[in-house]
Amino acid sequence: MSQDRHEARKTRASRIRYRLRQATEKRLRLTVFRSAKHIYAQIIDDAQGQTLVSASTLDKDVRETIKYGGNKEAAAEVGKRLAEKAKAVNLGKVVFDRSGYLYHGRVKELADAAREGGLDF
Repeated sequence: MSQDRHEARKTRASRIRYRLRQATEKRLRLTVFRSAKHIYAQIIDDAQGQTLVSASTLDKDVRETIKYGGNKEAAAEVGKRLAEKAKAVNLGKVVFDRSGYLYHGRVKELADAAREGGLDF
């Protein structure tokens, strides 16, 4: 019954999302996905099943300011841009979904930058 690391992460992510839904039903969800070369973040309204705001290292304005998309500096830039976009459409309170990743490194850097940008979680 061994799983590869991707399946194990998906199992952890579903467990985390279940707990988040139980604790905070009415709040929006800030979710993170990271690959080796890029990092992606989006704010999702689970009640309607819509992505309200998103940012990633593939966005044109982010690509112009970073050299490489797979490091902490790029993650901080994505978090800052996501917070700016969220503030522009009056989103403030979210719940952080780390998607099965450890709260460490790039994920932590993105979360800290989003908090500094004005998101509340």
